[in-house]
Amino acid sequence: MHRVRPATAGDLEAICRIHQAAFATGAEARLVAALVRAGQDRISLVAQRDETVVGHVLMSPVAIAGRSDISTALGLAPLAVLPRFQRLGAGAALVRAGLEQARLHACSFCVVLGNPAYYARFGFVPASRFGLACLYTDGDQFMVAEVQPGGLAGVRGLVTYAPQFAVLDE
Repeated sequence: MHRVRPATAGDLEAICRIHQAAFATGAEARLVAALVRAGQDRISLVAQRDETVVGHVLMSPVAIAGRSDISTALGLAPLAVLPRFQRLGAGAALVRAGLEQARLHACSFCVVLGNPAYYARFGFVPASRFGLACLYTDGDQFMVAEVQPGGLAGVRGLVTYAPQFAVLDE
């Protein structure tokens, strides 16, 4: 069983190793470090198995282009689990705990760019159903979950991420 807890400054090195192991490039690890340095890590959780940190999820603020009234939306990115611990429930535990923390922080909605089959089980649906889009894809991989009842009411437009996400293009 995995224990999920808030990430600490002392976890950053392990977190970066997890992202480097889980993804083909080091971009996600650089993204996490950049978001933490900029104070954009609104929710950062780790999954532990015994004393080993095996997974991490980070949520950072997102905005809707041209809308200054949307201040409680988050983007779930990145999520990673060490390859040898994948498919054992750590990722799911991190997503569930992250969404619960988002709810407790009065987040209105959360977006994610990922596998629709995976994220649908956590309540994510294609963001296009709500008139939301992002620069990274125009497909169903861009998804949204309402965190607070009515959190998506009247929300439409282009979702923008923190400037630190530019490291993914490098």
